[in-house]
Amino acid sequence: MRRDFDGEVFVRGLKDLIRTIPDYPKPGIMFRDVTTLLGDAKGLKTAVAAMAEPFEGERVDAVAGIEARGFILGGAIADRLGCGFIPIRKKGKLPWKTIGQEYTLEYGVDVIEIHEDALAPGQRVLIVDDLIATGGTADAAVKLLRRSKGEIVGATFIIDLPELGGLELVKSHGIPCHALVAFDGH
Repeated sequence: MRRDFDGEVFVRGLKDLIRTIPDYPKPGIMFRDVTTLLGDAKGLKTAVAAMAEPFEGERVDAVAGIEARGFILGGAIADRLGCGFIPIRKKGKLPWKTIGQEYTLEYGVDVIEIHEDALAPGQRVLIVDDLIATGGTADAAVKLLRRSKGEIVGATFIIDLPELGGLELVKSHGIPCHALVAFDGH
């Protein structure tokens, strides 16, 4: 069990800061809302420290944060690791020339993008997002960053929904993955 910046055991405390909203965005879904954790100063600081900790001894050139909560966490983790930040955005949101990667949604296909000059070949990148469910977006991020010739050092999340298999999907690419808490169900 990891310890936070004050040396206190924190895993249970972080889980308590995450709000569960039943039947959102549709019936049967238990939405795990991290905005309550982000709004708690100690919770946010603890989560950022714990997400960065496994990578503090490694060379990380950039953190790639997945839209939108991955931006909040990724920026803070990049600052903590002393590296740059790469935004991974939905199609059409970045102002410069982009490269994209499709991924499958429950009902269709979507695309994420990065600027074509977001990273240099061989740069070591850490993927960050708040939650991993089926892993579709994180899997697309892996493919996108590798197409850009980046070396992925790992992926880190606050929440894993293990029943949906996303963390295992990303791990199947040989990428070390870390999640701070897990919730049963969808």
